[in-house]
Amino acid sequence: MVSKSKFKPNALKYFRQVEETRRGLVITDRGKPVLRITPYHPAPDAKAGGPKRLRGTVVRYDDPFEPVGLEDWEALK
Repeated sequence: MVSKSKFKPNALKYFRQVEETRRGLVITDRGKPVLRITPYHPAPDAKAGGPKRLRGTVVRYDDPFEPVGLEDWEALK
């Protein structure tokens, strides 16, 4: 934990520390925790290819206002 007054003039030093150690840092104001700085972790989907992995998975309906066929209802179960 670091007080706001110590953090402000040394912010870049603390940012580097969080980057290097991969551990968060809590900033306090008058002894109470008020802010947490944490290293960035990409979302799991970003690592797995994101939108690219969804290509070709969209279902197309030629006539969207017609009733759904029985075979399509089976796919929804």
